[in-house]
Amino acid sequence: MLGIVERFPELCDDALSLCRPFTFPKEVKISRERLVDYHIPRQVIVTGMGGSAIGGNILRDWLEDRVPISIQVNREYHLPAYADPSTLVVAVSYSGNTEETLSAYVEAVERGCMTLSLSSGGLLEDFSRRLGLPHIRLPSGYPPRSALPYLFLPLVVGLQKLGIAASFEKEIDEAIRVVKGLRDEIRRTTRTDSNPAKQLATSLKGSLPMVCGYGPFKAIALRIKTQFNENSKTPAKTESFSELNHNETVGWSGSTDLTRLFSIILIRSDDEPPEIKARIEVTRKLIFDKGAHRVLEIYTRGDGRLAKMLSAMYVGDSASVYLGILNGLDPTPIPIIEELKRQLETRVNMTSELKKKIEILAGTT
Repeated sequence: MLGIVERFPELCDDALSLCRPFTFPKEVKISRERLVDYHIPRQVIVTGMGGSAIGGNILRDWLEDRVPISIQVNREYHLPAYADPSTLVVAVSYSGNTEETLSAYVEAVERGCMTLSLSSGGLLEDFSRRLGLPHIRLPSGYPPRSALPYLFLPLVVGLQKLGIAASFEKEIDEAIRVVKGLRDEIRRTTRTDSNPAKQLATSLKGSLPMVCGYGPFKAIALRIKTQFNENSKTPAKTESFSELNHNETVGWSGSTDLTRLFSIILIRSDDEPPEIKARIEVTRKLIFDKGAHRVLEIYTRGDGRLAKMLSAMYVGDSASVYLGILNGLDPTPIPIIEELKRQLETRVNMTSELKKKIEILAGTT
């Protein structure tokens, strides 16, 4: 896991090389009754789960005020009612076998939505190939949470290919340069006294992380929270400004026996809006400094929004791996999820029903 995290910038370069040649078809005839016409969509829905879906959240936070359409993330078996032929549904499952994603994908095809699928193989690729619908094959062999470049950057390229967004090449290039520079500070060979990720992990040991973001850093806070779950094997939570000032802060007015279990991680940036900066600083002074185990900060790097987002995420990702090691655990395996999937498969055989639907849609039955 340490090696994969340290190769994050190179994985970004590789992901861009992989998806740049991709083009959407003008139309796809699935059967005599079904024709999918690819055009500029009214909205985009990224459907996926866990580490496969977080790229959609990052995309939304990065671009939602810069593109003229809605970008939503769906983490359910079913799509929202408004998904229709004017909707682009991007189904993302690194393994290609995530049943919630497969269910939503089949539903998208049934509704006549434009679709794009991303996976390293599995049933999602098989369904897409059988229907003749566009699919991007991703390199296999990574834990899904560490394959983020392959699960995020193709989304950006896809928007560009459909004419939704202008080129963001300069911003992407800057983001990769920034994380490459940051890597020297946080890699495993850099001593703790000069390594912000190791310092963060050391400060968190023995407490539960609560990651707080705002605006473009809400998805990054969620990403870091889930990295602590999977890499550090610890419960964690995420909150966002200014919503947390309307509920979460009241919970901190109770017993410090509970609040002292948490260490707060604040994602900070040098271009914080004045109203958000005031909220963060007042909340820290009035609430968190008095009640938390520790209050810690991750400061972003770079000029562009994407560089700031990915730099904060890179520190958090690395810290989650170091914290797992400090806890005496291997960050990579996630046996509880594998056992959960195994038990669910014995109770609900959903994939067989989805295969039957694909056969009907493809006209092979």
